Amino acid sequence: MKEILINILNFFGLAWWVEVVTQNPDCTYYFGPFITSLDAEAQKSGYLEDLEIEGAQVAAVFIKRCKPVKLTIDEELGERIDRKASPAFSGQA
Repeated sequence: MKEILINILNFFGLAWWVEVVTQNPDCTYYFGPFITSLDAEAQKSGYLEDLEIEGAQVAAVFIKRCKPVKLTIDEELGERIDRKASPAFSGQA
């Protein structure tokens, strides 16, 4: 049942994700999806620890509702992320 809810929320861009921006390498990673921001927050430290063990320098961490197209964006390969993009679902009429 929980998996179905997560899939529905993610389909509509309402699921919560952990977004981690690193330097060396210059990448953006997405971990999720989660039903609540509290669920994402509870898992955040494990993701950060794994990245730091791999030698990445964490520059920023965000817990947000989004619908990432890719789970890893490598800016060193010319991939870019539009941080000003609107969420997949905005609730505005």
